[in-house]
Amino acid sequence: MDIIEMIDKFSTYDKKIAYTYRDSTISFDTLKQKSDALSCYIIEEYKDDKTPIIVYGHKKAEMIICFLACVKAGHAYIPVDYTLPIERINNIIENSRAKLILSSEKLDNSGLTQKILDLELINEIISRYSGNNPDISFRVKSDETYYIIYTSGSTGNPKGVQITMSALASFVKWGFNLIDKCKNGNTVFLNQAPYSFDLSVMDLYLSLTSGSTLHALDKDTMANFSALFNEFENSDISIWVSTPSFAEMCLSDKKFNSELLPKLKLFLFCGEVLSNTCAKNLYQRFNRADVVNMYGPTESTVAVTAVTITNEMYESTEPLTIGYVKENCSILIADTDGNYLPEGEKGEMYIVGDSVSTGYYRNDELNKQKFSIKEIDGVKRRCYKTGDLGYFKEKLLYYSGRADSQIKLNGYRIEIEDIENNIRKIDYIKNVVVIPKNEEGKIKYLIAVVVLNRDFEEANFKIGLKIKKDLKVLIPDYMIPRKVDIIESLPMTANGKVNRKELMERIL
Repeated sequence: MDIIEMIDKFSTYDKKIAYTYRDSTISFDTLKQKSDALSCYIIEEYKDDKTPIIVYGHKKAEMIICFLACVKAGHAYIPVDYTLPIERINNIIENSRAKLILSSEKLDNSGLTQKILDLELINEIISRYSGNNPDISFRVKSDETYYIIYTSGSTGNPKGVQITMSALASFVKWGFNLIDKCKNGNTVFLNQAPYSFDLSVMDLYLSLTSGSTLHALDKDTMANFSALFNEFENSDISIWVSTPSFAEMCLSDKKFNSELLPKLKLFLFCGEVLSNTCAKNLYQRFNRADVVNMYGPTESTVAVTAVTITNEMYESTEPLTIGYVKENCSILIADTDGNYLPEGEKGEMYIVGDSVSTGYYRNDELNKQKFSIKEIDGVKRRCYKTGDLGYFKEKLLYYSGRADSQIKLNGYRIEIEDIENNIRKIDYIKNVVVIPKNEEGKIKYLIAVVVLNRDFEEANFKIGLKIKKDLKVLIPDYMIPRKVDIIESLPMTANGKVNRKELMERIL
């Protein structure tokens, strides 16, 4: 399955709309023409140099054009959202060793030595190379890296997850089965997640490869209920892709129902826990739509399990299942010694299959810890040690939390140590512990418990605001703790470690 060919074939359809953002649209034929033109420039400039290319921006159509141009020229693309602080961006640039940045939004380029093409230059190049077709021998091959998404790392620096064309194709083939009864000539997918978050891969590529329209929401629209609901009213969305948190936010308004979105037939959720209550409320508001719960870390290409939630499931006192395992994939449950466990016993999940990543970009040490090769039924496939706990019951998989300090907050995968290490970079911080606040089995927000190394005249709440402000230049907004508690010292265990259990009892 060639993802690029699947998308380009829809360019022959007369002005079929591929992408909608605010008041602008772009057709499949224009998408092909512009990505072809830009890829010709990249091939001419970099020839056989396959270094990844950073695509910086948010939701403008040029992001999609740049993604396709990169892979047509044989380069993996790295989506970087404009909401990330510059230090985080610099970490990604340094680790990726990117030589080219395609920027559809204004980027602070002070200190950067990479070649940066801003929106004006990108469009000028597209115009100059218009009508040229790239040599298909350059395009990304099946076993080559198609994109790299950077996720939170415990060291305080993000790590780049490499996904090959074949891994993406494996997901798309399986995903077609999930959306099959909803597909028609006028299917419209919702895009909620930024392109630097792997959930967006689900709506972006299921939409483009099926000849559907992707309706993108930006950060400002999602922050304004009036604008958001006006967008829904004029969208014709038929397949909804988001985190459960975004749906829960929309459900807080009674107008979020089938009258607002009469063509909606399917909800696809991934990225965090879907609660029984959320699923029940969605079925009550949208009685003609199905709710599908899914699971999968970035390292396994978006998702590897899925199930349509039934009335019996959401009315149960048990948490919702995360579904049946996809084709060409196995999930093994193991104890702390690596011994595989039978059905019903809880342990760490190992994902084995065609859609597993080839590893973290330029991070051999972590790759040895997390990735391996497993042989199942005589076939050797890549395996990823997830750190997620779970168990099987009648072939359905159930998620039981994390085995380490990694959490999911509003769909984003976050290493607690990543936040703590960045808070310690602030010169007036002596030590810190970050605690997740759980409600109904789901993390709602983060609390930073801080010890200062000097006295301040300001009240503690003002110091907390200052810490949050200083963190904005170090980590993304979604990682910044909502609450900051300042204490004189952290409680310790007998062996000299921070007593997190006692601290949680004291704070929560």
